[in-house]
Amino acid sequence: MKALLRFLALPVLALLTTAAPAQDTPAPRGRLALFLLMGQSNMAGRDTSDLATQLDDPRILALAADGRWAVARDPIHAKTGRIEPGVGPGIAFAREMLCADPTITIGLVPTAVGGTPLRRWVKGGDLYEQAVARAREASKAGVIRGVLWHQGESDAESPASAASYGARLTQMFRDLRQDLGQPELPIVVGEMGRFTLPSRLPEAATVRTVQRRMPEALPHIGFADSAGLGHLGDDLHFSADAARELGRRFADAMLALQARQTAAPPPVDGMPAATAQGLR
Repeated sequence: MKALLRFLALPVLALLTTAAPAQDTPAPRGRLALFLLMGQSNMAGRDTSDLATQLDDPRILALAADGRWAVARDPIHAKTGRIEPGVGPGIAFAREMLCADPTITIGLVPTAVGGTPLRRWVKGGDLYEQAVARAREASKAGVIRGVLWHQGESDAESPASAASYGARLTQMFRDLRQDLGQPELPIVVGEMGRFTLPSRLPEAATVRTVQRRMPEALPHIGFADSAGLGHLGDDLHFSADAARELGRRFADAMLALQARQTAAPPPVDGMPAATAQGLR
């Protein structure tokens, strides 16, 4: 039944497209549900094998590197370095969110950069500051509804970076919420692929444990697991199909977070909701 709903959610007039560039799309202020895509290569995507067979959906927009909004088409992340980006989880995530609420228009804000360690994503790091700047620019067209985070491979290479990964990631999420002025901003953490080889990423198990436990470290954090997802053939990057499935798992976790926030009781006399609930 869920698969049928996903199929029916595709726009009736969606066309099978080729490599033709998407048209610029106006983004009325206050009307987009914005989601930040943060992390490294598995958020940007690496599989380019089926880019020519995409179905466009005018309800899913992406913020280009030049600041313009356009109908989202993979790769939605700009090329950095020599490696071409491919299919990431972002568009599949958006399609699943539209299944839950077909009345919205989604604005994806891609900020991921392949091969980047967490130290560049913490407050003061270049990628953190760029992501915050893009989020603020995107906010002129809508409201930030959540963040998707997929990163960790670069920090699974050494015991030192893996050992401090949890504390640094927790603080980064705190800083991000503060800088965006949204203390309860939903964030979903994606799990690194379980296919990584110990010879290449010896601390992968440590990083995955941190990722899995992030909902225990902070409130309003979700987790999208990577169980059963395959790789591109390099034991490092998700295949296109796996990236799309990961996107759907991101959406399931995001929807669960949103549902819990909606169900939370209102504050009592200015008290936090959790405290108010205890008083009822």
